[in-house]
Amino acid sequence: MKTLYIVTGANGHLGSTIIRILRRQHKQVRGLILDGEDCRDGQYVRYLHGDVRSKASLEPLFADIQAARVTVIHTAGIVDIADKASEQMVEVNVRGTQNMVELCLKHRVARLVYVSSVHAIPEKDDMQVLEEVGRFSSSAVVGGYAKTKAAATQIVLDAVKEGLDAVVVHPSGILGPYDESGNHLVQLVKSYVQGRLPACVRGGYDFVDVRDVAAGCLTAAEKGKTGECYILSNRHYEIKDLLRMVRTVQGGRKIPTLPVWMAKAAAPIIEWRARNQRSKPLFTRYSLYTLTSNDRFSHDKATRELGYRPRDLYETIRDTVRWMQSHNPSAAPSA
Repeated sequence: MKTLYIVTGANGHLGSTIIRILRRQHKQVRGLILDGEDCRDGQYVRYLHGDVRSKASLEPLFADIQAARVTVIHTAGIVDIADKASEQMVEVNVRGTQNMVELCLKHRVARLVYVSSVHAIPEKDDMQVLEEVGRFSSSAVVGGYAKTKAAATQIVLDAVKEGLDAVVVHPSGILGPYDESGNHLVQLVKSYVQGRLPACVRGGYDFVDVRDVAAGCLTAAEKGKTGECYILSNRHYEIKDLLRMVRTVQGGRKIPTLPVWMAKAAAPIIEWRARNQRSKPLFTRYSLYTLTSNDRFSHDKATRELGYRPRDLYETIRDTVRWMQSHNPSAAPSA
């Protein structure tokens, strides 16, 4: 029986990286992209237009799959560092996941891998290590994005009780090459390289390479246990240390590090300016909260059961900068 992978969010940072790996492995893939997005079909990859909010638009993904073992990797979603979830974010992240779950049950797919987030996991005190949990609630987490991912994760786990073979992965802050979708962390690196980042903020987070998360998703599809969750994290890095790595690779000037209280005071102005300029602010009240939150995520379970081993962030930074320079001339350093 042939194997077929269906990847939603195929034009996103993680989705496109997963497809890169599958294409190298000569696996058959159907990738879901939005209307207006343009991806070139290849020998192993076929792209279809649709929207996770519209179940009817998703049906072509599942056409003529009776003779195949189908694995669905649901990466599609809106990642937003705004304080509150927009109606669109709720529709895409929650309702969109519900639609995918219902279609996976209807068409009896072999496995669903749902890409959740570490933000869906309730925080503990600063000194406690955060591990996988078995139940999720939007009321137990902070921030609009976290609330939508918690709600969607519970939808997936509830469907397991109805017979769906599904596993959940929880990536931490994704960084790395191949981004065409406006990843906030990649934009941070790009802004620094171009000399457009006036200051950084004291604090940090658990940052992980997109290639390690993509490989973790595929290993979870193969080896993960039905109904189980797996944290795909790395370790804590300070923002100032991340930028120091960029300087080592590329060069650049040192910039001041602001205390979080000062950045929080300026956040409303930064967000207002970004809205007026129709751009994404790099620092918001929610992202600043995240940089000071408990990020002691343990990926021991993924290492033990999936063989997951994330790389050092320096390699990620090096490859991200090189990729930006080779694929986007505007990312070159400013004069």
